[in-house]
Amino acid sequence: MFDQLRNINIYSIIFRMILALLVGGILGIERGHKKRPAGFRTYMLVCLGATLVMMTNQYVYQTFNTSDPVRMGAQVVSGIGFLGAGAILITGRNQVKGITTAAGLWTAACSGLAIGIGFYEGALVGAIAIIFVMAALHNLDSYIHNHARVKDFYIEMDNTRPFSDFLKFARSHELNVTEIQMNVNKYQNNDYISAFLSISSNKNISRNEILGILESAPGLHYIEEI
Repeated sequence: MFDQLRNINIYSIIFRMILALLVGGILGIERGHKKRPAGFRTYMLVCLGATLVMMTNQYVYQTFNTSDPVRMGAQVVSGIGFLGAGAILITGRNQVKGITTAAGLWTAACSGLAIGIGFYEGALVGAIAIIFVMAALHNLDSYIHNHARVKDFYIEMDNTRPFSDFLKFARSHELNVTEIQMNVNKYQNNDYISAFLSISSNKNISRNEILGILESAPGLHYIEEI
């Protein structure tokens, strides 16, 4: 039966389309639950489109006995990067969002290519692995982020106080400011200055403890981890 489904015929076309919808939909559900830019329908369309491309390539190869059977698929792998790039956003506070969504779109396209060429085993095992990484490992990713040695912060401070007061305060609490990027914004209130900081600690303390220390810094109006 699998040999029949690996060739291009009406049964394999229907089976591959349904499988692409299922795999793309399952991947999209996880992103949709987290209110990400690309959700349920987007993932389904990406997976379905990639499947159709590979089926078309296989059809051309088998029918006309010409062309490379993976030529069109190679274009999908590189071309999906444009769609993924559109899902990546950099906020005004240098927060980068959408990278996981972009990577998910790319892997959904790869799953569709596998389905489209009849590599069902690889597509199904790959889909399980992708779901495991995107959903099951979310808590582990958060744990690693929260316990990273170097943490990035956005701060807003009183413009009447020298910035060196903040640096002295940080050093007095055994916090090392490793990078400083002053933020220039023409819409910003002149009463305060803002900056992006990378901070590490000589002690093994959590992000909440660092935030608690920095919130009591002299002249600080606002602080947020980025």
